[in-house]
Amino acid sequence: MRYMIDSNILFFMVKDTDSLTREVDNIINDERNLIYIPAKCVEELMYLQLSNKISVKRWKSPEDVLRTIDELNFGIKYIAKEHLWTLAGLPLFKEHKDPTDRVIIAQSITEKIPMISSDTQFPLYKRYGLDLVFNKRF
Repeated sequence: MRYMIDSNILFFMVKDTDSLTREVDNIINDERNLIYIPAKCVEELMYLQLSNKISVKRWKSPEDVLRTIDELNFGIKYIAKEHLWTLAGLPLFKEHKDPTDRVIIAQSITEKIPMISSDTQFPLYKRYGLDLVFNKRF
């Protein structure tokens, strides 16, 4: 099966695996599953690392973020026109306006790939077709 992970999931994988639920950990570690991370999330993690807004021992440079993705054998999902059509049809919720999140949600909906995330605002998009595996951290 295919799954898409949000940037917070990759961050937890390399920083604090105790922040992953058993369900999420099982999905990610099942070799039969194909795991993708949106390019927007990769860009976000590289920026956060470079600007010292996150601290991960093994990420000394933005290139290390990419190396981690390669080591984990995760695919990267790039934005296509079809994703933008889906994005155009999504409402703008007053409680959730993050443009990066909205793009990756549109990718997940368009490609019918379940999204794994800890973001508490993502359930808002379930009625628009988002298949969400929620990583409830606490």
